[in-house]
Amino acid sequence: METNGNSIKRTVLAVASVGSFFVPFMGASSTVALPAIAKQFSASGLMLSWIATAFILASAMFLLPFSRAADIYGRKKVFSWGLTLFTIATVICGLSISIQMLIAARFLQGVSAAMIFGTGMSLVTSVFPPGERGKALGIVSASVYTGLFLGPSLGGFLTSTLGWQSVFFLAAAISAILVVCIRFFLKGEWTQGSKEKFDVIGSVMYSIALVCLMYGCSVLPKSFGFVAIVVGVLGLTCFWLFETMIAFPIFNTRLFAQNRVFAFSNITSLFNYSATFAVTFLISLYLQYIKGFGPTHAGMVLLASPLVQALFSPFAGKMSDKFEPRIIASGGMAFCCIGLITLIFLTPQSSVVSTVLRLLLIGAGFAFFASPNTNAAMSSVDKKDYGVASGTVGTMRIFGQMVSMVIITTVLALHIGTAKILPQNYPQFLASMKMAFAIFATLCFIGIFTSLARGRTLPVGGKTLEVGS
Repeated sequence: METNGNSIKRTVLAVASVGSFFVPFMGASSTVALPAIAKQFSASGLMLSWIATAFILASAMFLLPFSRAADIYGRKKVFSWGLTLFTIATVICGLSISIQMLIAARFLQGVSAAMIFGTGMSLVTSVFPPGERGKALGIVSASVYTGLFLGPSLGGFLTSTLGWQSVFFLAAAISAILVVCIRFFLKGEWTQGSKEKFDVIGSVMYSIALVCLMYGCSVLPKSFGFVAIVVGVLGLTCFWLFETMIAFPIFNTRLFAQNRVFAFSNITSLFNYSATFAVTFLISLYLQYIKGFGPTHAGMVLLASPLVQALFSPFAGKMSDKFEPRIIASGGMAFCCIGLITLIFLTPQSSVVSTVLRLLLIGAGFAFFASPNTNAAMSSVDKKDYGVASGTVGTMRIFGQMVSMVIITTVLALHIGTAKILPQNYPQFLASMKMAFAIFATLCFIGIFTSLARGRTLPVGGKTLEVGS
């Protein structure tokens, strides 16, 4: 069912925005709760990193398959089922009695998040025409950052007053309410490939390869880790080749091979998320372990970056409807790079004000990168490819987040190993933090040039046209 009615537009935008809000809210809230979780379960720094990594790994594994399934079976249907599963998984997180149970529940949360994020953008793109799309995507992006903004402060308050479990129970309640709203207020369905077959073999190959790659990085420098990484890389290579040979792939390699704008927009997104996602994770641990802040105080500091993102994302998205997305996104990437470079010089004596200013700079850069970059990518493909394109954009985001956590997991494993983060190894933690920020800044610097490499682009008539290189 296709319609451009204002009522449908408003409903889809509201549903996609709220759905895009509470998943990052959950992630940001749980990040502030990590020290409390570590204390209850006597968890090491490496195990704490797996609380975030399990979620990201599952999202990366299932985002492409569910995005493709949404094209075939219905975008609203997959979105709704994703919200239902997220509600169940989040309740299990709150009821966890061990760190292993919590990590497993977070993995299940990641599966459901793949269903939500794999369809949210395609729903919005389906009902909004090109002249309105950037603004709509900017609103959805602002919802993401609002979740990131409220997560640390509200999560810190809940953790301090009601315990870390309350963070999960609140997110479950929000998710349950949204499920009911979709059932009664969002009518109709959106599909494009109902007669096409689902690529089961490609989905399995892709998922197994990602698991090998992620697990291998987490056990470095053990020899088995290198073997698993090689297997993962070979698996992804075989997956790419397989996808080029079948009629209905879950990953449309043609979009990368024949669409320069789409290819470089996604590559740049991969660099950006690889460089920025784990910043909150590291700064949260820095504030609570090195600076001695409580969860509420740390949460108040961490809200600086997402606050700026929420304020500027709709404006940046609207700008990309009128001006060249490449320039706006590249400028945003440059600001992120500068902010990351300044984080390398954090010390135990750094003031709260200087930390906030660093986070504000990164937040502003990310706001002017994300919406224009997404608008350029989604507007460069045909309507029949919206689901796959949305899934690919989401996969680059999630895969970038996974790479970011892989870097953190690897750096922590090399500097601290499986030990808990205690005063005697604070110097090793600070060294690992500085190394991670240096790697992130380098990735962001490369991303500036991949953003510019997409060529001069302007949104015209539903497609982003390359008008020069």
